[in-house]
Amino acid sequence: MESGTLLSGRQRALIRESWQRVSGSPVQHGLVLFSRLFDLDPDLLPLFQYNCKQFASPQECLSAPEFLDHIRKVMLVIDAAVSHLENLSCLEEYLCNLGKKHQAVGVKVESFSTVGESLLYMLEKCLGTAFSLDVQEAWSKLYGAVVKAMQRGWETLPEGD
Repeated sequence: MESGTLLSGRQRALIRESWQRVSGSPVQHGLVLFSRLFDLDPDLLPLFQYNCKQFASPQECLSAPEFLDHIRKVMLVIDAAVSHLENLSCLEEYLCNLGKKHQAVGVKVESFSTVGESLLYMLEKCLGTAFSLDVQEAWSKLYGAVVKAMQRGWETLPEGD
């Protein structure tokens, strides 16, 4: 996870500037991200259940206190990646373990492309005209690095775990 070669100084600056505008309201912006995710792939809804309770609709899920906690956690992971743009490799083990946790609850690696699309959608909606092609490219590179690290969690899962 070589962040030095992954992102240019300008791309890191674009990510920081755009995240600063979004990170002040993590739940509000996270709701935009997950609303979009459920619009794009409603089959992901059953992955989110708390105390064995299935949600009847995305709206029910998006308003559940446990799900709002999940949104906060997702936004904290993004915040950690933005905070460590100079040295993403220090997050490698954490992201790998996060990948293992996602695999354990039934998330498929392929779903991360839909999450990435939803992240870009959220940034576009929240940033408006400040969401340029350069911002999109920078975030796509960062997200790709995060997902690559999480995917290693799938690859390193020992037998019987």
